[in-house]
Amino acid sequence: MTAVLVEELREQQSAASMSAAVLCLGVSYRTAPLALRDRLALSPPVIAATLSRFSCGRGDRPAGVSELVILSTCNRLELYAAAGDGGAESLLGVMAESTGVDASELRPAVYALTGADAARHLCRTAAGLESMILGEPQILGQLAEAFSMALAQGAAGHTLSTLFRGALRAGRRARAETAINRNPATVSSVAVKLVNETIADLRTASVLVVGAGEMAELTLAALHHRGAREVCVVNRTREHAEQLSARFVVRSLGFERLHVALESADVVIASTAAPHHVITHAMLANAMSARPSRPMILVDIAVPRNVDPAVSSIPGVRCVDLDDLHAHVSKTLVARTLELPRANAILEEEIDACVTSLRHLDVQPLIADLRAHTDAVRRETLLRARRHFAHLSAEDQARVEAFSESLINRLFHEPMVRLRAEARNGQGAGYAVALRELFGLAK
Repeated sequence: MTAVLVEELREQQSAASMSAAVLCLGVSYRTAPLALRDRLALSPPVIAATLSRFSCGRGDRPAGVSELVILSTCNRLELYAAAGDGGAESLLGVMAESTGVDASELRPAVYALTGADAARHLCRTAAGLESMILGEPQILGQLAEAFSMALAQGAAGHTLSTLFRGALRAGRRARAETAINRNPATVSSVAVKLVNETIADLRTASVLVVGAGEMAELTLAALHHRGAREVCVVNRTREHAEQLSARFVVRSLGFERLHVALESADVVIASTAAPHHVITHAMLANAMSARPSRPMILVDIAVPRNVDPAVSSIPGVRCVDLDDLHAHVSKTLVARTLELPRANAILEEEIDACVTSLRHLDVQPLIADLRAHTDAVRRETLLRARRHFAHLSAEDQARVEAFSESLINRLFHEPMVRLRAEARNGQGAGYAVALRELFGLAK
């Protein structure tokens, strides 16, 4: 995907009618280093607070943006919006404000997509084709969760609901009808695979898992699959660590014992949601001083990073982060690339359907307003003419009423069919403007 500067977006928006309504502004592992992505990770409370500004009826929405969905994962931050003129700059401001990263620093890493390009990107994302690990299964659930949160905050309306429902359908089809996610690989499983290839014997190694969320659970499953026996879970909430350790029959410790657990660990895999380093240089230096001849490998799969990158300077320590894993992943997924032609064909079908649905949104308000306008004219005309057929029976007057409705429907049937067809061709917005002008309808 080619990165598009925000400044160029106005030209794209003026070039396509439907395109002006849908906008994606994002930063991903393809455009930004991990050091920047660390600072862009948004917690659920921050996402909810940002979305709340776009709820129906709020008067302090940023200019040009009427709907918003925020997708924040370890490898991307993407803002999807229903946007008009000035929407791109406003959305960049929302990203800067919510993350605390200045817009000038974001610009070189930001990509902006509109209309069909935004729909294509979201459908590919839902199918796992834009993920670091091709076909990885987690992103579909993360996308559904992002959409649900926007709906709950009243920030997603007709436009983004159409977009996200189409993308979710595309992602499900690609996974159900191809082997793009056969033998599902995740960041956690790739991390464990890398460890297994690095150390002498994972079955006898002492492994420490820091965190007790979904990534930690996937890590424990991958460790169990590869025969790791000496595993310990450490988490800030001891209860969560105990629940997870009970499922996989491993040990657990409270977070206050992390420094002690480090002293005996050969492998550390960190995946907490903490917004700061939970394993610092000083902490690890003290742990290594207690076992100077015993090496350690740390795999940090969290964003923001859980492990201070400076620990790599400590003798005997190797630290692997997500960017390092990205380089390793390309060697492991050759078989999945064979499924890309079929997956892409399915996605193109769904993208066309999604874009068509979005384009219909250009004319739906017009059709509703036009029907309301003509029905009002019909009723007013009948009311004025009623004195001329007051002698008619109630049944005959009902027939006149039905005739007037039928006449209006017949007159507007062909224009509405053609209007919808023009909408499918991307010309709906232009026709909508012309018809509103001709019929004197408010915009």
